Amino acid sequence: MINKLKMFGYIILLSITFSACKKTDDTFNINIPNVVVGSTVSDAAPLCGSIKGTMLTGKTYVINCDVTVNKGDTLLLQPGVTVKVNPKVAIIVKGTFISLGTQAQPNWISTFTTKTDNPNADPATDSAYLGRWYGINCDTTSSLFVMKWTHVEFAGATWSSVPLFGLATNTPSWAVFFQNINGNCIIEDSWFYGTTDVAVQVSYGKISIMRNTFEKNGQFGGESINPKSGTVGDIAYNLFIGAATNGAKISNSGASPVQTNINFYNNTLVNCGYRQATWAAHGAGINYEKQAKGKIYNNLLVNCRLGVRIVNSADTLNTSYGYTYHYADSLVVVNQFYPVGDVTHPLNTDIPDITVLIPTLSTTYKLGGAYTAPASIAGANNPAFVNFPLPQPNYKQIAYTTGFDFHLTASSPAAGKGSTSALKPLALVPVDATYGATEITAPGADIGCYQLNATGNHH
Repeated sequence: MINKLKMFGYIILLSITFSACKKTDDTFNINIPNVVVGSTVSDAAPLCGSIKGTMLTGKTYVINCDVTVNKGDTLLLQPGVTVKVNPKVAIIVKGTFISLGTQAQPNWISTFTTKTDNPNADPATDSAYLGRWYGINCDTTSSLFVMKWTHVEFAGATWSSVPLFGLATNTPSWAVFFQNINGNCIIEDSWFYGTTDVAVQVSYGKISIMRNTFEKNGQFGGESINPKSGTVGDIAYNLFIGAATNGAKISNSGASPVQTNINFYNNTLVNCGYRQATWAAHGAGINYEKQAKGKIYNNLLVNCRLGVRIVNSADTLNTSYGYTYHYADSLVVVNQFYPVGDVTHPLNTDIPDITVLIPTLSTTYKLGGAYTAPASIAGANNPAFVNFPLPQPNYKQIAYTTGFDFHLTASSPAAGKGSTSALKPLALVPVDATYGATEITAPGADIGCYQLNATGNHH
């Protein structure tokens, strides 16, 4: 089906009329029309039932009850589309879903709810965590999910009955759920705001999750991203702030014969791990467990309750990490940069280099052992964000980006401290303007998701 869709898209592109061409200084400016797949979707009435075709630029669509993209069908959103979803409604994808927002014209998939961002908000009543709708749920027959420059907000309603295999009643829904072991799940340059539990759940599939922003994910549990058994690919250049449990939990939990293998690099993780109500051992910026493997490099962690957590149950022989930048305002957090009980240990590529600050570590430290860092480490090595004051007394409460700018200043001590050779992207998904990733960004020299050369995250 995808080959037919690609051919259809290419025919459209080849048949365009260059009516807006003009020559200026030996260059041509060409206006290329938006991609159209199938018939156009009408915005004249609220949508229910089966849906396919193209949602048009500038239109607002209202979804009144569950909609389904059937097997063999495609739903494509042109740039500048707004979708308003009523409560307790699901988008079910058995075919192909493509949202082609752009930086100039992002798409919105949200509800009739208003954001309320302030550091004193109670998670029990904050509208971000109350779960208005059921999110976008892909069946095992959905082989392609593409989301570019799209805002997804306020998902996480609790299932009373489930429409697909892989979901469970009486549990919170996810903003995006993908589960085709041979399929491609591509999420780039998008925003996920306010989920009751996990924002992006991938049970199987090839993934490229790059340059996104994740805010307020999980009320009292859940991650921003949770790949499970059979998931392989890259997670890079994302900003995670205020995830309930872990920014990302990488696990091989499940029955797939394909081992979870994720390269996780150049991400920025802020204030993660403080709303988990059950598992005291969890609460990391990054968490690898249950025979998952991968490469973990160039990540910037600020005030996350635990640092890089690689559990003994992970495939530790095939997992490597380094060039991690840690910052914490609390000595309690400093003493969990390398979580007690896990296999992660200090490396001299990390900032700060605790092996220098605590000389006895080189002779006495054992994997998973507790250590006591000098009080001077708390508040040291400020990464120098453009606009996010550190020290931050409300770091357990701030779970949003409103009013802040997490780009690095030119003088940031994280600048130039990453490795561009420690790993390469797995790059398992196609690169295509419509049917694949726009770009699979290689590791950058600056630690974190924002690069001083203007690559990486563009938010």
